[in-house]
Amino acid sequence: MRGTVEAGINVTKGTTPIIIIMGVSGCGKTTVGRALAERLSATFLDADDFHPASNVEKMRAGTPLNDDDRAPWLAKLNSELRERSQRRERVVLACSALKTRYRDAISDELPNAAWIFLDGSFEMIAARMRERPNHYMPESLLRSQFEALERPQKAVQISIELNSAEQVEAALAALAS
Repeated sequence: MRGTVEAGINVTKGTTPIIIIMGVSGCGKTTVGRALAERLSATFLDADDFHPASNVEKMRAGTPLNDDDRAPWLAKLNSELRERSQRRERVVLACSALKTRYRDAISDELPNAAWIFLDGSFEMIAARMRERPNHYMPESLLRSQFEALERPQKAVQISIELNSAEQVEAALAALAS
């Protein structure tokens, strides 16, 4: 899978793109998202920061969120992105967005949304999670994330076997094409 990049970013010409980096927990969304935002002089947002405390506590306890838990969070993310889009602000959002309906909810009324999917194996991501101190998402929930993942059809796919600098370059190349 090393080096995998697939085309798929479709942004309306003349608009400021809202870039959403997606994938399971531990795939590198925050690292790549921050670096990409810096390169684009964009605002970086982490969807985890928009979770209500009840969701964070549920995940910290090892309990997967259900759709009722996610609905207000997804609506809040969409609202935030729409407001920033109306101001023509460049934004890079890191968000798991594992299911098609979650991606649809986040990007509703955002024709300038561009999706980048950081893709990797369960084993590689589990190893990364074991090295990550003080994160509320336990490795025990990773299996449920892979089970919930609906691989996106309309996203640039970038392998996590690339280092983060290579991932950012691949994302920039996809955005430029």
